[in-house]
Amino acid sequence: MKRRDPARISWTDHVRGSPLAAVTLIGYGDFACPACAENYLTVKKIQKRMGSRVRYVFRSFPQPGYEPSEDAAEAAECASSQGKFWEMHDRIFENKGASDELHLSRYATDLGLNVLQFRREMREHAHREKIRAGRRAAVRSGVVLAPTFFINSERHDSSFGQATLLPAVQAAAGEGSNRREKSEIED
Repeated sequence: MKRRDPARISWTDHVRGSPLAAVTLIGYGDFACPACAENYLTVKKIQKRMGSRVRYVFRSFPQPGYEPSEDAAEAAECASSQGKFWEMHDRIFENKGASDELHLSRYATDLGLNVLQFRREMREHAHREKIRAGRRAAVRSGVVLAPTFFINSERHDSSFGQATLLPAVQAAAGEGSNRREKSEIED
């Protein structure tokens, strides 16, 4: 099986930040995964700290056969079809992955989505193949579980918490880090 370059960004990716950023941080995540929810907060703090120097790409990596995981990934894609992927992404993670039909419909309403379209796309699994294709591509990139991060094209194999991810992103941006900067992100 040919390995996929995880740093290659495609039009189907969900991207926050400038293509001119010094660092591209790619996160493979599962909306129903507690560790991914924790890392969502870490990534938000890194984005705030580093600003335009980091571009973040989120790729869904739902646990196959686990309905809440797959439904949440589909809900995010349904929201994306209405231009609100990141709003749904944030809402699901901020609610600890609550992704039953009632919660997802409430999020859609709260975000101002066309709820009829949202429910139809969910019922018809309109984005299921895109999600599955993304998962297959992730596996070809060497991803086996969520969360998994790549900094530029290098896999970040250290622990995923705040204490290791920020210094690794800073190093990729050519910045030094010190103990004060590390502790700032933990606030």
